[in-house]
Amino acid sequence: MLQSYCNYWVGFFFPFILLVSTLPEYMKKRFGGNRIQMYLAVISLLLYIFTKISVNLYSGSLFLAEALEWNTWLSIIILLSITTLITVTGGLAAVLYTDTLQFFVMIFGATVLTILSFIKVGGFQGLLGAYGGAIAEVNISSREGENLLNTMILAVKEKNITSLLELSSEPTIDSRLRCSLPSRKAFRLLREINDPDMPWLGFLLGQTPSSIWYWCADQMMVQRTLAAKSLSHAQGATLMTGLIKQIPIFIMVIPGMISRVLYPNEIGCFPGSDCLKVCGHRNGCSNMAYPKLVIDLMPSGLRGLMLTVMLAALISDLTSIFNSSSTLFTVDIYQKWRKNAQNIELMIVGR
Repeated sequence: MLQSYCNYWVGFFFPFILLVSTLPEYMKKRFGGNRIQMYLAVISLLLYIFTKISVNLYSGSLFLAEALEWNTWLSIIILLSITTLITVTGGLAAVLYTDTLQFFVMIFGATVLTILSFIKVGGFQGLLGAYGGAIAEVNISSREGENLLNTMILAVKEKNITSLLELSSEPTIDSRLRCSLPSRKAFRLLREINDPDMPWLGFLLGQTPSSIWYWCADQMMVQRTLAAKSLSHAQGATLMTGLIKQIPIFIMVIPGMISRVLYPNEIGCFPGSDCLKVCGHRNGCSNMAYPKLVIDLMPSGLRGLMLTVMLAALISDLTSIFNSSSTLFTVDIYQKWRKNAQNIELMIVGR
């Protein structure tokens, strides 16, 4: 929801940034001086390297490991190679055209997967009824299983807890135990102010500024709007994007919850040795929820198409990051040293 509102704000404020190429350039025109432009460009590049690029490469390698059983490092090398080739040869235009094509295929595939998931789980009422019981089997003979059992017994005695749903909402319980139990608040967007995971005050005051930064001030996102033909095109696109952003909760989030119901031992495994056996990660296996649905429920032809589009979306996200990083470096940093650089030189440096 915050993403939708932020897209509307971009459209409203876009007339003020229409004549610039990057957000640091706009900050310079708005407040004057060169330091703020250089500072914002450098900070953005560092954030791209240590957050966006690393996270996208990691998520892409997880997807390939689950779908194709590839080695993590091999997956990262392949993703980087393909992304570099597309970025150097195509630029932003290639990103825009491929994103548009992938949008229609992904929406179609995700809608089909959502329908198949609901059929498998017995509809929305089936999801509501089964979600509370989507609990993984735990070997209580192991050390972690014994600790889990003792924690549950202690909670029942001290807190007078009579159900696992109440146990999952208890803030004093071990966070690993809460993660392995389905929460009764899973279907609520705004929760109590003392909720241990996402209180409504923290959600509004914490998520709103970061959403405004990401959707309204991040070069990777705003570069698409800056590339629009005219003001009307830019504002119309942001309005349409705000509406489209309402869809993922139905075709991505809810199918992930259905995956928890269908595969409780894999998706809801207890953090530690149990999850390590399932997916090779001690902290949990929720990352494999959506790919597992695609592999198990989609027909063969659609499965291959969906896997291809998901991989293409990951590569597209990386190309957007590389392209925006190139623009920031070329316009806001390199041109400070080479004030009389020709367009061909800037293009070569950017590539």
